[in-house]
Amino acid sequence: ELLEMVSKGGGENAILHHTQRNKKLFVRERLKLLLDDESFLELSPLAGLNMPYGDVPAAGCLTGIGKICGVWCVFVANDATVKGGTIYPIGVKKQLRAQEIAMQNRLLSVYLTDSGGAFLPLQSELFPDKSHGGRVFYNEAIMSAMRIPQVAVVCGSCVAGGAYVPTMAEEAVIIDKIGTLFLAGPPLVKAATGEHVSPEDLGGAKLHSKVSGCSDHFASSEKEAYECIRNVISTLNYDPLPENVIEYDSPLYSSDELLGLAPQDYGRTLPVKLILSRLMDGSRFQEFKANYGTTLVTGFGHVEGHLVGIVANNGELSHDASLKGSHFVQLCSQRSIPILFFQNTVPHTAEPTSISQAHSNRLKAQASMMAAVACAAVPKITIVIGGCYGSESYIMCGRSFSPNFLFLWPNARVALVDSRHFSIVPQAGDSDCTGDEAELKHLKEKLEEESSAFYSSARLWDDGIILPQNTRKV
Repeated sequence: ELLEMVSKGGGENAILHHTQRNKKLFVRERLKLLLDDESFLELSPLAGLNMPYGDVPAAGCLTGIGKICGVWCVFVANDATVKGGTIYPIGVKKQLRAQEIAMQNRLLSVYLTDSGGAFLPLQSELFPDKSHGGRVFYNEAIMSAMRIPQVAVVCGSCVAGGAYVPTMAEEAVIIDKIGTLFLAGPPLVKAATGEHVSPEDLGGAKLHSKVSGCSDHFASSEKEAYECIRNVISTLNYDPLPENVIEYDSPLYSSDELLGLAPQDYGRTLPVKLILSRLMDGSRFQEFKANYGTTLVTGFGHVEGHLVGIVANNGELSHDASLKGSHFVQLCSQRSIPILFFQNTVPHTAEPTSISQAHSNRLKAQASMMAAVACAAVPKITIVIGGCYGSESYIMCGRSFSPNFLFLWPNARVALVDSRHFSIVPQAGDSDCTGDEAELKHLKEKLEEESSAFYSSARLWDDGIILPQNTRKV
C-alpha cells in the first residue's frame, strides 16, 4: 500500500496540475521513455515517510537504476508533483546516495531536473556541511574526473544551486517552453530590481541554447528530449557490460513461500537454510565448515547464474561462528567472489553478564570477523531478513560497514537492542519503582517505533524495503 501511494507522487490532483496545466509528463512516464525496458530498481522509495518536514515520501526526488542503450545508469529525477520538486534534507541525502552508487559501480548518471530548488526554511540542514547540498556538485566534478559520464535533461524549473546540476553534466538537453534554468527566478528579480521578466526571457530554452550556451541541445518536446539523450548516450563510448546469456535453474521451492518463512520472533531463529533453498539456483548450496560454529551458515552458491558467497545468521554469533565467518569472508575476498549477507542477528539480553573467559574470547573473535568484513575488497550486498541488532549488525555488514547495497524485508527490525528484552515489572522490594516503570515503558514504546523497517527506510538507512519473494530479482 505504501509503495502504491509513493508511485502516485504528490497525488492525483498534483499530477493533474502538472500534466494538464503545466503540460509536462509525470516523472515515471519520463523514465518509461528513457529506459530500454521496465526493469527499473527504484532506490529507497519510502525515504521521507512520515518525517516532520514532509507529509509525502521521497521529498520530490526519485532515484533508481535501469538501462539505456544497454548501459546501466543511475537516475536522479525530480518529481515536481511533490511540493514543486523542492529539495528537503532527505532529498539531498537521496541524491548523494545515488551518486555514491554511481561512483562505486562506475555507472553512467542521468539527471532529470524539475525543481524549485532548496527548501529555504531548512537551509541549515541543507546547505553548509560536507554531506549537504553542495556535495552533489562536488561529486559531479569527481565523477567527471573519474571518466564516469553524466547527462541531464532540463524538463522543468531548475533554480538556484540546482542550476549547477545540468551545467556540470557532460551534455545537457533543455526543453522548449517548460525547461528553465536560472540562479534566481522572476519573483526574486522583481523583489531585487523591480523588473518584470518572464521565465522564458530570463532562463528559457532558447536563451540557454543560443545565448548562454548552458545547454548543449534544444528540444521542442519532452519526447524529443529523451530521444536526444538516448542518442547522446550512444555516442559516449561507454561500453555496456557484456550480457552473457547465463542458463540457470530456478530454486526447487517457490519464492512465494518466503512470505511464510520471514522471521517475526527474533528471540529464536528459523533454520536459515529453509530461506536459502528458496533463493539459490537449483536450491544448491555448497556449505563451508558445516559442522563448526553452526549458528552462522557459510558457503557458495549461484543466484541467477552468478557465483556468490553466503554468510547467513542461524542463531547467536558465537566464538566459533565468528571465527568461521572471518575465515570464509577472507576466502571470498581472496577469490574475488561477491558476498551476500542474510542478517537475522539475535539481540543480546539486557541482563548483566559476568565477564568470563568465554565471553572475552567471543568478543575477540567477533572483532576479527568485523575486520575481515570491513576489509573484504569484493561487492557486498546485505539483506535484513529478520532482526538487525547491536554490534552483530556491524559484523554482518550493516550500513556503517558500507555494503554496496542494503535491503530490508518488511518484517525487519533495526535497533541497538530488542525492546522486548526489557522487563517493566518492578523488582520486589523496590520502594520508588513507579516512576522507573513509567520511564521504562516509554523507552520500550520509543524503541519499538524506531526499530521498524519503515522508520529505517524513511531515513535512508537502507536502499529500500523489498518484498521477500522479489529478493532474487533485486
